Amino acid sequence: MIFYLLTYGGFTQWLQKNMFSCPSKKYLHIECPGCGFQRSFIALLSGDIQNSWHFYPATIPILLLFTFTLLHLKYKFVHGASTIKYLQAGVAFMIVVFYIYKILNHKIIA
Repeated sequence: MIFYLLTYGGFTQWLQKNMFSCPSKKYLHIECPGCGFQRSFIALLSGDIQNSWHFYPATIPILLLFTFTLLHLKYKFVHGASTIKYLQAGVAFMIVVFYIYKILNHKIIA
């Protein structure tokens, strides 16, 4: 039911119409390391995991990190803080690698 509301209830269409513009892309015409996250998140809400990965590969790990952090705040996992540190390092590494990939393949200029 929730999937139906997100996909066909107009929420994803509203998100697509009201996306934030990236200041770096708007004024400098260069994509920032976070460009693509919004489109990736909307694709994920629509159930399109393949396009979500294509737009921004770090979306799912970021959401997993956020979810684990919230769960750790509520349930106080024994090794939760160190796990969060490793997850943050992994997500940061993934973002940097993807950004370097975009630079090397000349996909950085808008």
